[in-house]
Amino acid sequence: MKAKSVASILATMLVVSFVSTTFAAPWQGWRGSSGWGMGGAYQRMYNPATVETVSGEVVAVDKVTPMKGMGAGIHLQLKTGKETISVHLGPSWFIERLDVKIEKGDKVEVKGSRVTVASKPAIIAAEMKKGDSVLRLRDDNGVPVWAGWRR
Repeated sequence: MKAKSVASILATMLVVSFVSTTFAAPWQGWRGSSGWGMGGAYQRMYNPATVETVSGEVVAVDKVTPMKGMGAGIHLQLKTGKETISVHLGPSWFIERLDVKIEKGDKVEVKGSRVTVASKPAIIAAEMKKGDSVLRLRDDNGVPVWAGWRR
């Protein structure tokens, strides 16, 4: 009888210890979007009033973290007739699973919102065309297709 009580007390202490350490961890936000979802600071930068279309050659494809606390995203350096500009496509976990692959040397057309990220001009892409392929990334209001819902 005494051994059963000791075992019960030890099991209870083990459960309490596990639960307390689990809840002691700092909140890291919803894990699915990695900071790329609706309502985040990065998403609020997208402005339908600053949407423009640019064409050019991809001179680099990189993974970047646009803002502190976000997950990695895919970004292009696009050389147009006027400038070389950073184009933010979306989270790497989404872009890397698409059929359309973007590589250095590709000729593309990008429609998106011109913004300033880390004191440099950039375009948050809503749509990208490569040949006959059209990659739709956001709707006209800037809602990302990976958000999983619409307003």
